[in-house]
Amino acid sequence: MSNSNAISDTKTLSTKFAKAASYAELDKAVKALEKNGFSVKVVDNLDQAKQAVLGMIPKKSEVFTATSATLDKVGLTDELNSDKYISVRDKFMALYGQPDKAVEMKRIGSGSDYTIGSVHAVTEDGQVLIASASGSQLPNYAYGASNVIWVVGSQKIVKDLNEGLERIEDYTFHLEDERAQQVYGMHSSISKILISRRENPERVTIILVKEPVGF
Repeated sequence: MSNSNAISDTKTLSTKFAKAASYAELDKAVKALEKNGFSVKVVDNLDQAKQAVLGMIPKKSEVFTATSATLDKVGLTDELNSDKYISVRDKFMALYGQPDKAVEMKRIGSGSDYTIGSVHAVTEDGQVLIASASGSQLPNYAYGASNVIWVVGSQKIVKDLNEGLERIEDYTFHLEDERAQQVYGMHSSISKILISRRENPERVTIILVKEPVGF
């Protein structure tokens, strides 16, 4: 592929997957998510998203924050790992690199009162897709956490499951791979993909931000 074609493909994907959803797309996704058991709150901007999340989590609650560009941008990563809350991530990372503590580390990171993160695609028929290299956030998302909160920019709304996978593989992954190289000095990978199609009412809340945030 020539460099000019690569630039063209990047621009096309950015236009397709980085722009805010239309009102019709947003409304369709919200109705489908609610029908599938997800609680949904729609907010206008990042500040409203932050306040919505903080309003749902009592102080001194046990909180696990998944690694997320969205949480970083909203300002929730530092806030939720402060002494105002019980940081599961701090407990989790304190054991990192200790082989004899590997199982304990997994147990700590698999069941929390609250877990906060984001997702990589939301379909108009109410499915949610999360890709992961390590899978460390998935146990909490799928079952372990009592309360799950996902902060999601509306640009992540896609038509269907196929378009959601396309978004992950052709758009999100490349941005995450760049981030991983800058932060960790290593490449990322799409090792696992969780698809959540239905939830118990009140367990999972999706904060949909009208403006784009994260990738």
